Amino acid sequence: MEALDLCADILKAMAQPTRLRIIKLLRDGEHCVCEIFPAIGHEQSNTSRHLQMMLKSGILKQRKDGLKIYYSLRHTEVLEMVGLAEQIVVHEAERTARLVKQKGSKS
Repeated sequence: MEALDLCADILKAMAQPTRLRIIKLLRDGEHCVCEIFPAIGHEQSNTSRHLQMMLKSGILKQRKDGLKIYYSLRHTEVLEMVGLAEQIVVHEAERTARLVKQKGSKS
């Protein structure tokens, strides 16, 4: 597999609102699945599928403690990537607001 394919897999694994919620939750440290699914407002089975996808792509790591499974971020750079995406959203919102204002002033 080429490096670009691996990059695409990582970005695909992050490119979903539920998975972004999980990433943001894990920024403060590891959490048990039993804490994650209620915090993001989804069913455990649905949350587990998202966690498995991110685990497979290398975004997350897990550890077992008895019957509980804890997840954490494998690479903190993931938080930087999410932060950059959020900055782009802000810039685009500002640009749209400027365009609307300009259009309104021409009327």
